[in-house]
Amino acid sequence: MTTTWIAAHRTAVINPHEGFHLFEPRSFTDQTIRQTLRLAGGGDALRVRLSNRYGKEPLEIGGAHLAVRTHGSRIDPTSDTPLRFLGAETATVPVGEEIISDPVELPISAGEELTISLYLPGDTGPTTYSAVPYDTGHTVDGNQISAEVLDDAEELPLGHFLTGVDVLAPEDTRIAVAFGDSWIEGAATTPGNDNSFPAQLGRRLTRGWIVNQGISGNRLLTDEVGEHLLARLDHDVLDVPGASHVLIHVGLNDIGLPGAIAFPETGQLPTADDLITGLTALADRIHTAGLIAIGGTLGPYEGTIYDGVDTPEGQAVRRQVNDWLRGPDHPFDAVVDIAAAVADPDQPARIRAEFNAGDGLHVNDAGAKAIADAVDVTLLDL
Repeated sequence: MTTTWIAAHRTAVINPHEGFHLFEPRSFTDQTIRQTLRLAGGGDALRVRLSNRYGKEPLEIGGAHLAVRTHGSRIDPTSDTPLRFLGAETATVPVGEEIISDPVELPISAGEELTISLYLPGDTGPTTYSAVPYDTGHTVDGNQISAEVLDDAEELPLGHFLTGVDVLAPEDTRIAVAFGDSWIEGAATTPGNDNSFPAQLGRRLTRGWIVNQGISGNRLLTDEVGEHLLARLDHDVLDVPGASHVLIHVGLNDIGLPGAIAFPETGQLPTADDLITGLTALADRIHTAGLIAIGGTLGPYEGTIYDGVDTPEGQAVRRQVNDWLRGPDHPFDAVVDIAAAVADPDQPARIRAEFNAGDGLHVNDAGAKAIADAVDVTLLDL
């Protein structure tokens, strides 16, 4: 059987130097950080991707280890394995670039949890980071990459530097990339349970799997939070090895963030035509690359607790875009009615109470499952 490298985990990243922050960036000096991820697919070997995409200085990696997590920051010490980069146990990641570890011969299955420990000897500066990592990470002072447990560790709610894992899998393996905002990334679902709607949908598949390239706060047309969707399509989707399908939810932040950022005065909202033009361009570029594009209606958010997000003007734009997505003229291969899956039947602009994560803008684990269950898995013929 011929094998090739296929993405088994992805995490989209944010520039810490943006002018608007939903999440507070940070840096590290002479510290070990330990982060856990769960692979969406398995293979006979793996390699790890580390990014300094938005760093202002070269990133010094003083050591990197791979292990199986047992609980919290604790690892199984018998599984502790150094990662090497071009044969060396240390590496420097140039400004704006990403490095890939040497392959680790380790048969691994979908759903297994791996922990990556990095020792960062110098001042990293504000880190290239992700908003919603698989689980809470940990950091301690000094080089403790082989420690069984990180005692008195500080918890890390954000992800840092770790952007992906590839596995050596059969060359005909095909995967979907979930692409978009917090509804894709899984904000407000339970950390460590892998209950974003793409993850729950992935567990319904019999072939292939789904990797997640969502960014909470991300927009279709405007940078911050993260590069806008059209700008990051090549890197975060088209360059992902094994990708054949793209599952999209985006637009709520284009509508809501102008009000939130400019509150109490509403900023300039995009029109429905603006979003339709952008979604059409997105679908066209995906099709040009030979991939299947699956759109999603924009989820409900009326009554959200966040000041300035819910406006009559924004709700009107959402309705118009969703009407277009539900009609015959959209450019997608299919559309998942994400909004209908979680809407309150009596107040369809609101999330149903049992699916509301508590802020009126995001769904909880049950709501994410409802979206996953609403997807016709034959659309993802991987």
